[in-house]
Amino acid sequence: MGRLLFVLTVALVGCALSLVSSQYKARSLFVELERVQAVARDLDVDWRRLQLEQTDHAKHALIDNVARTTLKMEPVTPARTIYLAQSRDAQSGPALLPYGPPGVPLPAKPKAGGAR
Repeated sequence: MGRLLFVLTVALVGCALSLVSSQYKARSLFVELERVQAVARDLDVDWRRLQLEQTDHAKHALIDNVARTTLKMEPVTPARTIYLAQSRDAQSGPALLPYGPPGVPLPAKPKAGGAR
């Protein structure tokens, strides 16, 4: 009877230690899960913020403002536009000839053999 009681006590202590160990592992895994979920929430917030920034950067007014201020670009006017028309000469082949809107002078051609 004493041996049986000893064996049952050892089995009971073993089961108790096993239960404590499994509860500890479960709690540590739960803490890890909470940490990973917090990181996922932070990444989701960052993703939404980046999407909002992307839509802000894609607005035409912002693009126009950056083009005018940073890149010093100006809108195109008919006075600054040069149109090209194709003419066919029997001897020289196709050529592009500039023409502009009525009343607007064309830019001067560079002189051949000029300074480089």
